[in-house]
Amino acid sequence: MNEAEPSPDEDAAARLEVGRRLFAAPCTFVRGATKNADLPPAGPPEVAFIGRSNVGKSSLINALTGHNGLARTSVTPGRTQQINFFDLAGRLTLVDLPGYGYAKAPKKLVESWNGLIRNYLKGRAPLRRTLVLIDARHGLKDSDHAMMDLLDKAAVNYQAVLTKADKIGPTSLATRLKDTAQQLARHPAAHPEIAATSAEKGTGIAELRATLATLASEA
Repeated sequence: MNEAEPSPDEDAAARLEVGRRLFAAPCTFVRGATKNADLPPAGPPEVAFIGRSNVGKSSLINALTGHNGLARTSVTPGRTQQINFFDLAGRLTLVDLPGYGYAKAPKKLVESWNGLIRNYLKGRAPLRRTLVLIDARHGLKDSDHAMMDLLDKAAVNYQAVLTKADKIGPTSLATRLKDTAQQLARHPAAHPEIAATSAEKGTGIAELRATLATLASEA
């Protein structure tokens, strides 16, 4: 007799547990890169975090890994000034990219960051998914669409992640999710699932861990 297949609830619980176990493993800083020559050699699958300056990339990485001081956070836009690589148990590499849009830095330096970001996104073989972070309070901006156009042209799979979802009410969040989904439908490389998260409250963190665990190499 064949064993009964797991119910949808059991399957979802199993996925959450896989994600919990992966992100409970040690996560360590590998290196920071300010130029192409600094990029580490290809290794485990990579997940990149990108978004407008001060959207909450570092805070989300800290929330996912449970290490508050792993990625440096700041209220000053443009604080992340290099591509930072973090190793998660040798199975997944988390990549914190400099923010685009406003940055409190000299124009030439910002242009250098943007060039490094473009080169990384277009040519990084281990990159499995790019998470495009969007402030839930403000929705998609022109700079977000420009970045997604770049990812579309480079055929880089990406997923929208709303951050700071606790800062707006449930009705406003539902509207934001619907509006974002409609705009993403015009972008061919966009993943259909949108994650709504709050690094402060923990909303959506377990679910995003489960999603990213499906991209990790086998233990």
